[in-house]
Amino acid sequence: MVKLVHLHYSPSFHLQPLNSLKTNQKSRSAAAIPSKQLSLAPSFCSCCGRRHFIEAATAVFLPISPSKSNASTSQSDHYLDLLNRIHPPRPDWYEEFYASVMDTSMKPYEAKIAGYKSQLLEKLKGKAKRVLEIGIGTGPNLEYYAGDNEVQVFGLDPNKKMEKYARAAATAVGLPSKNFHFIEAVAEAVPLDDSSVDAVVGTLVLCSVQDVNMALKEVKRVLKPGGLFLFIEHVAAEVL
Repeated sequence: MVKLVHLHYSPSFHLQPLNSLKTNQKSRSAAAIPSKQLSLAPSFCSCCGRRHFIEAATAVFLPISPSKSNASTSQSDHYLDLLNRIHPPRPDWYEEFYASVMDTSMKPYEAKIAGYKSQLLEKLKGKAKRVLEIGIGTGPNLEYYAGDNEVQVFGLDPNKKMEKYARAAATAVGLPSKNFHFIEAVAEAVPLDDSSVDAVVGTLVLCSVQDVNMALKEVKRVLKPGGLFLFIEHVAAEVL
């Protein structure tokens, strides 16, 4: 059984089986529902308005049940195809601009929620040796993995320009470079083997995932039995 820990802007946590979740913009709770009812749709919230504003402002200049891997057999080609389809190639200047703005503009938020994140991610200490973070971005969560020389962090993000910021963040908090692996990919097609990680972490990422249903299937696929999915989200879930 996969365990799910959810923080919804509250210091109280909910630990429950990860079967499937249906997102609904109007609902503000999370619950496990039968896998047969798995149906998710992306939802957008004003909490991440800054992210969408950046994209909109620059766009004018541009031309859960166990599943078979979305990135397996002709894997390499398949996951790259999904990456290019979901996150079409953009000019380097755009990706760099987006990464640099995210690196600076999210600092007030990170300072405000640091206590919550510390409490949530503390659950990984000494228990998770292989951690996948979807939407690693500029690496604001890397400080919470530091201090454990055995942990291997796989940071997934479709924007390759995030890597230098994430690596700088890893260095700044003392996470050895050999322990951090940046993966340019989307959450809908994770280029990792089935049952290959002890935990998956996601913070404010599902709001920008195109196919939440597919992403959560990938989360469950790569998690080892009994693994943890820890997330902080403002994409609400509807209890069916």
